[in-house]
Formats: sequence, C-alpha cells, structure tokens
Amino acid sequence: MSKPTTPTARASTENSLQVITLGCRLNTYESEVMKEHALSNGLDNTIIINTCAVTNEAERSSRQSIRRAKKENPDARVIVTGCSAQINPDMYKKMPEVDLVLGNQEKMKRESFVFDAFSSDKEATVRVNDIMEIEETAHHLISGFENRVRAFIQIQNGCDHRCTFCTIPYGRGNNRSVPMGEILQQVQQLVHNGCQEIVFTGVDITGYGSNLPGNPTLGQMTKRILAQVPDLKRLRLSSVDPVEIDDDLFKLIETEPRLMPHMHISLQAGDDMVLKRMKRRHLRQDAIDFCHKVRELRPDVVFGADIIAGFPTETDEMFQNTLNLVRDCNLTYLHIFPYSARKGTPAARMPQVLKTIRKDRAAQLRQAGKEQEQAFFASRVGTKASILIEVQGKGHTEHFAPVRLEGLQDETLNATIIQAEIIGYDDKGLIAKHLHTNRTIGKK
Repeated sequence: MSKPTTPTARASTENSLQVITLGCRLNTYESEVMKEHALSNGLDNTIIINTCAVTNEAERSSRQSIRRAKKENPDARVIVTGCSAQINPDMYKKMPEVDLVLGNQEKMKRESFVFDAFSSDKEATVRVNDIMEIEETAHHLISGFENRVRAFIQIQNGCDHRCTFCTIPYGRGNNRSVPMGEILQQVQQLVHNGCQEIVFTGVDITGYGSNLPGNPTLGQMTKRILAQVPDLKRLRLSSVDPVEIDDDLFKLIETEPRLMPHMHISLQAGDDMVLKRMKRRHLRQDAIDFCHKVRELRPDVVFGADIIAGFPTETDEMFQNTLNLVRDCNLTYLHIFPYSARKGTPAARMPQVLKTIRKDRAAQLRQAGKEQEQAFFASRVGTKASILIEVQGKGHTEHFAPVRLEGLQDETLNATIIQAEIIGYDDKGLIAKHLHTNRTIGKK
C-alpha cells in the first residue's frame, strides 16, 4: 500500500481556500488535484479536509482536524473527503461542522467543487458512490507542488489483496493503473516546471499494470519514464511489496543512478505465523532474501518498512521475530503502528493483544528503529552526498536522510541539488559541508 504517514495534518492555503491533508502520499497528490479544481471553479472561503482511515487514530485525527478548522474559521464551508469519508460517510454527515462529504471518486471530479454543491440544510450533502464499481483511475495533470521540489504522481489506485487488518481496499476500491503515456505526460510537465524529484505513489504500486492492456509491470513503466525524460534528476518509489518486484525493476536498481537507493517495504511483521494471519503475500525469509538481493545489486541502498506492533494472537516469541528482523534486514527508517482493530475486518474478530502490550511493543520497535537510523547516520560521516535542498535550508540525501542547512540564507539554493561532505550527525539528521563553498550544513 501507499506508505502511510503519522496522522499529522499538512495544510496548504491559497487565497481563502485551505486544503488539509492527512495520511499517505497518494492523498498528498490528490489534494493538489482538488486544490486546482476548486481554484479553477472560483471556490473560496472553503476548507477541504482529505481524511485517512488506516487506523482508528487516523480517523480520530481527521475528526479533530475538522473541528479545529471550523473553530478557527467559523464562516468557512467545510468539505470532508478521503478514505475515512468513503468508508464512513454517515459519521461525517452528522458532524455539525461539515457541509459536504465527497467519496474518493467524487473528490477527483472538477464539478464537485462548485458553490451549488453545498446544501442549505443542517445536515451535510453526501456524494459517495460504491468505490468497488470503479474500473479506471482518472488521470489529472497538475502543474506542480507548492515548493516545486518534490512531486508525488499517482500511478495506480486501489488494491486487489485483502489483508485481514486493512480497510483501505474499501476506501480505494480494486487495483487500477494509470496508462504509461499519461504518467509520462505528467512527469514531463512537472520536470519542465522545475521539479527535481518525482515519487511514484499509489495504494499497491508493485501491482501496477495488471489491469492494463499487455499487463506492463512497474519496472517496465519506470524504465520507459526514465528513458524518455532524461532531465528527471531523481525518482523514488513510495512503497513496494518484496515478493512483487519484477526483473526490469531489479535491473534498474542495479544500473540506474536516478532511481534513488532508498526503498520502503510494506513489511508489516517478521514472524511467519503473524504474516499468514495477516494474509500477507510474503514470509520472513522472503523479506531477508529481498533485502540481500537488492544490496547485492546496489550496495549503498537503505530500507524503510511499515510494521504493525501487537497484531492479534502475537506472542512474545512472535514479536521477538519481528524485532529481530529489523536488524536481520538492516532496516533504517521504520513506520511503526500499534495494531488498531478496524470494524468489519477479519483481524478484529481474532483474539486481541492487550493495548498496553501493543504500546510497549511499538515503543521497542521505535527504539530499535532509532538505533538503526543513528547507526546509518554514523556510517555516512566522511562520505560525499547529493542533497536536494527543499525549503528553509532543509533537504534530503539520495538515501532520504534529512540534512539541515543551519545559517544558510541563500534562497537561490532552494529546489537545487548540491554536492556535500557529511561531517557529522545528531538525532535529527546529518550535518554536511558544501563542497563548493565554505558554508556549513547542519545543526544549530
């Protein structure tokens, strides 16, 4: 699935239109589409909240964001959309702060963002169709993202798998991919507008192409994009399934320097019994073999992973297998989620692990992840790095390691890629020295 983020809202504002995004990178892309639709229709004095449903905490954060936004802007209209709105529209219809509820299909239509879409009744207007009936993913050209540095491009949507803990297919529908030509057009436009880095995103991007004529793979599509857009400096993949990587993608990992040496794995657990009960498509050894193979092809690669702590029936021994896998695979960046029972899923009917134990296991995994991250930072000291400067003196290396540019006020470096030497690190990221100047990049 598309890599989830912590349930912290990201807001973008233009004139009196505000878009608040929660959840995954796919939501980030779709928020840009909605913003362009709303602006083109002249919609103002409106707040669009793009919700997430990956956990109960994500839904709680969505509701909090709605109440906070309305309290701060009492005269503004509120549109609620995203996965949580798709799965549970009635919950948002009943919220007095909400004026319009849009499903994940409806939010991508320009005609949804017009003044007459709002009801004058006390209850919100709801426009949510059956997502399972959708067979195509509508393609939307966007001119760029706010800082014009990194852009997310939707290459597919939905998921054909039914993991026992997940409600995302019910918010996103079945797997459907964007044709190669349309992805190419989007990448060309963004690069032309100055974008330095593209991230391919979706719900299950390694399932790309299964519904398209000829069944092109993720690797085949990526190979074509890189070949036809030579000015694209950097390309990243949002999240991959370790057993669905095709040969073309493995070859690109080995030979294409513009494909960044950072891969995020949809791992979820490191114990075979837990993985089977999750109905995942890989086992523990598959993850180890995948990381080993990729490191043979690209020795400097780093891995991140999504891991659920305290899945139903998880014993101490099962958890230890997951904890050990963090080091066995030498994972660097971890996204840890205490298990959250989602109503209607098979896992919610399994014997549950106590919440206190889930919380403790999540803390242990986060600590292991922090130790792994610090060890990686230490290993980079004395090496050279290519850094994409984003905004306010902050950037990321090829390995997606954060770098802060303390005291560097030269705004002309924003949205550029510089060469630097790593001279140190702290708990927030790397410290580097620009190779072409005497300026220092790093901590205060």
